[in-house]
Amino acid sequence: MLGLMQNQPLLTSMLLDFAARYHGDAPIVSRRVEGDIHRYTYRDLAARAKQLANTLDGMGLAAGERVASLAWNGYRHMEMYYGVSGSGRVIHTLNPRLSPEQMAWIINHAEDKVLCFDMTFLPLVQAIHAQCPTVKQWVALCDADKLPSDSGIAGLISYEGWIGGQSSDYTWPQFDENTASGLCYTSGTTGNPKGALYSHRSTVLHAYGAALPDALNLSARDSVMPVVPMFHVNAWGLPYAAAIVGCKVVFPGPAMDGKSIYELMESEQVTTAAGVPTIWQMLLAHVQGHGLKFSSMNRTVIGGSACPPAMIDTFREEFGIDVLHAWGMTETSPLGTVCTLKNKHLKLPAEQQMAIRVKQGRAICGVDMRIVGDDGQDQPWDGKAYGDLLVRGPWIMDTYFKGASPLVKDAQGRSWFPTGDVATIDADGFMHITDRSKDVIKSGGEWISSIDIENIAMAHPAVAMAACIGMPHPKWDERPIVVVALKPGAQLTREELLKFYEGKGQAKWQIPDDVVFVDAIPLGATGKMLKTRLREQLVDYKLPGL
Repeated sequence: MLGLMQNQPLLTSMLLDFAARYHGDAPIVSRRVEGDIHRYTYRDLAARAKQLANTLDGMGLAAGERVASLAWNGYRHMEMYYGVSGSGRVIHTLNPRLSPEQMAWIINHAEDKVLCFDMTFLPLVQAIHAQCPTVKQWVALCDADKLPSDSGIAGLISYEGWIGGQSSDYTWPQFDENTASGLCYTSGTTGNPKGALYSHRSTVLHAYGAALPDALNLSARDSVMPVVPMFHVNAWGLPYAAAIVGCKVVFPGPAMDGKSIYELMESEQVTTAAGVPTIWQMLLAHVQGHGLKFSSMNRTVIGGSACPPAMIDTFREEFGIDVLHAWGMTETSPLGTVCTLKNKHLKLPAEQQMAIRVKQGRAICGVDMRIVGDDGQDQPWDGKAYGDLLVRGPWIMDTYFKGASPLVKDAQGRSWFPTGDVATIDADGFMHITDRSKDVIKSGGEWISSIDIENIAMAHPAVAMAACIGMPHPKWDERPIVVVALKPGAQLTREELLKFYEGKGQAKWQIPDDVVFVDAIPLGATGKMLKTRLREQLVDYKLPGL
């Protein structure tokens, strides 16, 4: 027997309609590429997204075809999120930090038909446009009078000129909620990038999950700043979750330095923000360096890579800001877990609470997790046994776009996505990433967590960034070393840092054998450390005494 309820598909357009109807005057604030601050509302967003939809219809662009964005976080980019997918096409967010070769490869693989870009990226587009034959229309996200006259890109049009003459009267089409809505490629640190193709259903369910109190805890009372780029897994779903609750949105645009982010946070009374640890390092350095405080911020979401405990401490103890430690991947839309305490943890001593906060947290309803050993058998949830992390759920990827399915099956025939992370899960369901499977260091038959070693180094006041990698050893197979970039003007010796590890909970054999100082640690397109690049740079390195 079926239920007797209305059958309305879960579509991204319903989120925008809801925000415009019930939170129509809530502000959306953007720092533009031009440098000024732009303000409008959800009601304006909906009207302009419909103009974009009419434009795409007028082009004769077929349902399911891809429209690419190469843009910073801003109102025009958000219009694309809704106008493209709401009209039945697929919004394909491009990461401008990839190499031109990878960028062209991705555009061609996705068969993008339209590409809209911020003027910041004009030189990049000029370098690759001739290599992208599928793109029929290039659009500069700017006013008509800002369009260059000699770009060399045939048919280039300004976004405002492109959609400006269109009507804002548009009825969003209704279709199967499993229809594709967005496309995002992995950063491609090894081999060619792979595409995760999201559906309307997965995107809407993810937005509902993200807004939950034990997830990102969003409400109409918030002013949220997605510092995480909109080209990085849909800004972790914030442009969709914000519409669900009707909160104020503040976009930082291209100004991603600590000073600019702080000033915008203060002027717009931001209550919550989301980003990767490297961004918050810059923000904290600016705030601490100038003796500043936060007047409205009460929480920040940190993900993309493990958050150093020292950063959680600084936010909480010095500024009274709660850190929501999160985990996810491109293939998981991305939110899988968020670390919020349970009621029974609230009376624990601060040290015991901190031991929980450093974990990546509990699964959001809709996501299921398991950890398995080398034999494929489930490991116990005791917070000690570690294994390969597998996940499943309605916003977890099944198959790569134009590619194969990476899923594995359990004894009951259920499919699970292998994340490539090694983790523990405790009795309360709190998951803790101990390493990437490719980065685990095996020394004398025992595993050493590179993340633990990095976190201790990051707690030293002279250290700006630290990466731990394993080096070949004739007796122990591998031994860890820590590669360190110091804060400007700071001084630190090898011996001082190795001594700093004493009494930090590491067994003697887990302490790194050496410290290598570098000017900077290479970062990937999403702000993660590139350990593959580090290994290439240290190819001739020999451990002390060998």
